[in-house]
Amino acid sequence: MADCMKAAALLRGWDDILVLCHASPDGDTLGSAGALVRGLGALGKRAFFACGDKIDEKYSYLFEGLAPLDREPAHIVSVDVATPSLLGGLEKEYAGRIDLAIDHHSGHVPFAWESWVEPDAAANSELIYLLLEELGVSVDKAMADCLYTGITTDTGCFRYASVTPRTHRIAASLLERGADGFGINRKMFENKSRAQVEAERLLMEGMAFSCGGKCAMMQVPLSIYERTGVRDGELEGVASLPRQIKGVLLGVTLKEKEDGTVKGSVRSNPPANAREIGESFGGGGHPGAAGFTLPGMTLSQAAEKVEAACREQLLGLGLL
Repeated sequence: MADCMKAAALLRGWDDILVLCHASPDGDTLGSAGALVRGLGALGKRAFFACGDKIDEKYSYLFEGLAPLDREPAHIVSVDVATPSLLGGLEKEYAGRIDLAIDHHSGHVPFAWESWVEPDAAANSELIYLLLEELGVSVDKAMADCLYTGITTDTGCFRYASVTPRTHRIAASLLERGADGFGINRKMFENKSRAQVEAERLLMEGMAFSCGGKCAMMQVPLSIYERTGVRDGELEGVASLPRQIKGVLLGVTLKEKEDGTVKGSVRSNPPANAREIGESFGGGGHPGAAGFTLPGMTLSQAAEKVEAACREQLLGLGLL
């Protein structure tokens, strides 16, 4: 808890605080930011958030009533950001100015003046919960909804190996404080548009297997958005689909982006390690889930490179 106490001490002395999310934002980085901004506001501080990418509308409730950034921040905090490159479009402006990084990735690369990193935390939102407690903030329903969203999305609704007794205790506390667990879980996991279902069907049909069925890969071309009408945010969860297939140790999803890059997501089952794949392409993450970006190549070129990396890892593990 020493790092938590230090982070709290820093924040007590600061004002005009900007909280940064990572690019391709998920529920954990957004929930962490929403809760921290609200908590700092409850202490009478001016706090704002920013993200380098568009936030999908399903997360809009996390930021209802929060003021937009309207001044030059005096201090900058990043949440759930493992490396500066994960800031995306905000990297150039803010990467060298971050005062405090709060993160739970074991592959965290130090880039802030001060850091609080707990790789054993199942979600970054667990750390924000502890931080708000240390700051003496009374967590209200809005904060509880933010933190519960972060925890449930980053644990696959409490299904992943990263979940600990502390995860469940914090989640229970958030429910006691008004978090809409049923509504949030339904919104995150069970509320799909017809466009999303159609897109997932097409992606599953096109899934390619290699390495004796131990690697499964889906490619998401830009054309799928026009073809089905699906929103990019609705495809956030597809990265978990390949790993769910019996016998698959490495599940890869490659998304073609409008800026000419390919966004890669890897999900793994032991003994495979997704983070090693992500780091080999300049990204990062956790042993079970990681991400990276490949610039200047087509989907097929990206697929060839990533499949080779997956094969190399499985060979090294003696699984091929």
